[in-house]
Amino acid sequence: MNVTTDTPLAAAPVAADIDWNEAFCSEGANCFRFGLDDSGRAYIGSTLAPGEYVSDSVEALRALISAVKAGAADHLL
Repeated sequence: MNVTTDTPLAAAPVAADIDWNEAFCSEGANCFRFGLDDSGRAYIGSTLAPGEYVSDSVEALRALISAVKAGAADHLL
């Protein structure tokens, strides 16, 4: 999984154009957004830091979301 910011590092991939979905907001101002680029990579970002996001293949982020829904991250709450 890649973590990217607006300040590109030498080895960090730079997304060409990310098509972001409308932000998903839970209680308060905790808003996240999901996106895809032209090459089919998937992205998750926060609206609090628009230039920062994690990216990976659609399959990898699908597995991450499934694991979170199944409770794999409950110990972090």
